[in-house]
Amino acid sequence: MPQEDEVDRIVAAWGRERADLDFGPLEVLSRVDRLARHLDRARRAAFDESGVEPWEFDVLSALRRAGEPYELSPKTLLQQTLVSSGTMTNRVDRLAARGLVARRTDPRDGRGILVSLTAEGRAAVDAAIADLLAAERDILTGVSDTEQDQLSGLLRRLILGLGD
Repeated sequence: MPQEDEVDRIVAAWGRERADLDFGPLEVLSRVDRLARHLDRARRAAFDESGVEPWEFDVLSALRRAGEPYELSPKTLLQQTLVSSGTMTNRVDRLAARGLVARRTDPRDGRGILVSLTAEGRAAVDAAIADLLAAERDILTGVSDTEQDQLSGLLRRLILGLGD
C-alpha cells in the first residue's frame, strides 16, 4: 500500500467527522494546492540563483519567446503578462535601468514604442529558464515521462474547462 500523505490524513479526519460528504475534490485539489506551494518555492530559488525576480522573468521571457529581434509593444507585453498599464510601465523602467531591456520608437508607428531584450537581458532570461527547468525537473523525479504526459493532459482538460 502506498504511503499516506498529509492530504490522506486530513481527508480521513474529515471523513470521521462528516461521513455524509464526498471528499474527492479535496483529495485532488488539496494536493494541487500543496504542489503549487512546492513549485512556488522551487521557482523562487531558481530565480534567486539566476538573479532574476519572478516579475522580471515574466517580461523577459515574453520578449525571448517572441523570437528575433526579441521585441514587443507594451500592449502585447500587457496581454502576455496580465498586469496593468501602470505596472508594465514601472516594470519596463526598472528593467531598462538594469540594462535588461531597451526602448525604441516603433518604425511602423512613430507614436508607439517597442521594448526589446538586450544582450544582458537575453543572458539573464536564458540562465533563469535553465535554472527553472532544472528545479521543475527535480520536482517531477518521482513521476515517469508517461505519467507526466497523462498528468499534463488531465490538468490541461481541467484548466480548459475553467475557460483559461
